[in-house]
Amino acid sequence: MEYVTSEVRYIEESMYVPDPVIAMAIKPKNSKDMDAFSKAVNRFTREDPTYRIQWDTDNKETIASGMGELHLEIYAQRMQREYGCEVVMGKPKVAFRETLVAPLEFDYMHKKQSGGSGQYGHVSGILEPLPLEENTQVVFSDETMGTNVPKQFIPAIEKGFKEMCNKGMLTGHKIAGVHFRVQDGSNHMVDSNEISFILAAHGAMKQAYERGAWMVLEPIMSVEITAPEEFQGTVTSHMNKRHGIITGTDANQGWFSLYCEVPLNDMFGYSNELRSSTQGKGEFSMEYSCYLPARSEVMEDLTVQYEALTQPSEAPKKKSSRR
Repeated sequence: MEYVTSEVRYIEESMYVPDPVIAMAIKPKNSKDMDAFSKAVNRFTREDPTYRIQWDTDNKETIASGMGELHLEIYAQRMQREYGCEVVMGKPKVAFRETLVAPLEFDYMHKKQSGGSGQYGHVSGILEPLPLEENTQVVFSDETMGTNVPKQFIPAIEKGFKEMCNKGMLTGHKIAGVHFRVQDGSNHMVDSNEISFILAAHGAMKQAYERGAWMVLEPIMSVEITAPEEFQGTVTSHMNKRHGIITGTDANQGWFSLYCEVPLNDMFGYSNELRSSTQGKGEFSMEYSCYLPARSEVMEDLTVQYEALTQPSEAPKKKSSRR
């Protein structure tokens, strides 16, 4: 930006702030320290534009980003020393998704009578997976004919379906890539109401988990790595260990670029690994590419972890397809 006065011309350049290279989950060790944590975050992010804090709405956790693990560790120590707020840091959660493997029919009736007006809602139809290119979406469609399911209750069914998509019953992650097609049902003149059909949709989704085959999707990242050619073998080996798929390579004046697709769950800690194995000369960037089925061992680990958090009586009967 340029300023001109009658005597002097001033030219100001904007400050360059590099993008963070590492991110870690962070939270106060004790919930009572949340106020001190907020004060520390507000101060440190104003002082240092390379230190960033954001709330991950998908995984419900706070993410700290910076220029390296030491950078983040120093601020964690300052929070404890200057604000008396001890924090816990760790690997950020990955936004896995649950999806259906094959179409299935559902037919669920919600009926409750406890004196006076009761509840009655009945829905039937088909739940089917969406194509691969649409596997991050959830779709609802009304295919009912006649008055078996009054039209004023269709929004309630859609609401119940989308509420269930917020938390799957296989690993606890969101449901994606499914199409909920309501085709028929029934109602009661007195007992049918909005809540009845919301609960009927809930029951239909639970029924789908009991009868259907489900799998886990994981985010795949497009990664570009640049380093001196002497380290190409080492870098390629590291990507193979992280289950990356090499999509291309390029070389120019003693440097090479490696292009690959890697599961986000396997990229944690790669920044330090790349720098230590390339004498600090290697760089990489990554961006979201798509969701693909997770490996069987990843799915198994997520399922076991989720079942350990739920009560045995709440664990749903389910079938899973591991690919």
